[in-house]
Amino acid sequence: MKARNMAQCALFAALLTLCGWISVPMGDIAFTLQTFGIFLTLGLLGGKWGSAAILVYLCLGIAGLPVFSGFQGGLGVLLGVTGGFLWGFLLCGLSYWLLSSAFGKKWSLLWAAVSMVLCYGCGCIWYYAVFAGASDLGLGAVILKCVVPYLLPDALKIYLSWQLSRRLMRYIK
Repeated sequence: MKARNMAQCALFAALLTLCGWISVPMGDIAFTLQTFGIFLTLGLLGGKWGSAAILVYLCLGIAGLPVFSGFQGGLGVLLGVTGGFLWGFLLCGLSYWLLSSAFGKKWSLLWAAVSMVLCYGCGCIWYYAVFAGASDLGLGAVILKCVVPYLLPDALKIYLSWQLSRRLMRYIK
């Protein structure tokens, strides 16, 4: 079973890479399908192995492979403008794992939404602490820039990934 789980981790890390490559630039933060991939991964692999797949994805990026949006890789991306959101993906996985373990998978759509809010928080805090302070951009302006334009698309991606994972679950297990 462990070999199968590790193979699924690798496969879903590749899926996250593909989702990151599908992007539309929107200023500092591109619109990508990464959140779709994150929640499809969590929906199909569960919190434990989904978080492992996200960690593999981040490690591949740290190693310099071009797995992030814009075919970028390297530690500089994780320390750049969108680094907080990338680290937030791991927080998504871990929080989804914690919530679904503690309260059950029945509420998985709610756990995904809560996890996405934590990812937004991680991304906004990073952006504000590292980049907005130099430009005297307030926290409200950071939220308007980093969260508001992505709320509806991310909600749609979460819902679609949830629906797809429900349909594909029988083929994964």
